[in-house]
Amino acid sequence: MFRLVTFVFKTIFLIKLMSLAFSVGMGAAYLLQLRQQYQSWGLVDGGNERGVPGDGLVAEPELVETRAIDIDAPPDQVWPWLAQLGYGRGGWYSYPVLDRPWNPEGGPQSASAEEIRSEYQDLAEGDLVPTHPQGGFEARMVEPNEALVLYLDDVMFREQIGALAADVNDAVEERGGDVELDIDTAMPPYQVSWAFELQPLPGERTRLVERLRAHVEVTEKQWKVKPALSMGVFVLLRSQLQGIKRRAEGDAG
Repeated sequence: MFRLVTFVFKTIFLIKLMSLAFSVGMGAAYLLQLRQQYQSWGLVDGGNERGVPGDGLVAEPELVETRAIDIDAPPDQVWPWLAQLGYGRGGWYSYPVLDRPWNPEGGPQSASAEEIRSEYQDLAEGDLVPTHPQGGFEARMVEPNEALVLYLDDVMFREQIGALAADVNDAVEERGGDVELDIDTAMPPYQVSWAFELQPLPGERTRLVERLRAHVEVTEKQWKVKPALSMGVFVLLRSQLQGIKRRAEGDAG
């Protein structure tokens, strides 16, 4: 029971953490002197217009972020790091605080995996790429050495959190408890696709393209937070791209 309760509160913490990162992203980026980099770092000319696998999952996005990084390793040495993304797997390769609640099994606290985990290399379409116990993104496209596309929407999220809360309540009841855990999951309708494309480059190198597309049903006034959301996404994904590059290049060496 204690572990399940802990999982739920870690889930709430992670959700709040992501919300905080998005809402204060602009201010944090300025403090980190990232404004100039945000305007240019990793961007590809016409990148948002160029098609990327999975674009059709979110037909009318209000937010599109496309960035890329060149890696001194071939696609087949970059792919394993993508295949093991997620809670309890390889982590997220971004800021350690994102992995603190969900460190990989057997891995150091507050860190993503530094090695390829063979037990997490069989990712298939329809599998869960977890952000928390029993929930996370669904793998909608899995093309080894070529592309990985993840998807999440508000309906999926509510179902996942509801199932997790139900498990905790059942565990409490089995042990004679009478506390009902009710998690408020009120949120606007939304859709998010998160795509990774591996483009082979001459000299056994890879260009890793990462695209986030999001549609959120809010008012025009509410959507004025878009600049802060974009900056928050940049801060998180910049760190992730660099984390994947460092690991893949180390593996290639």
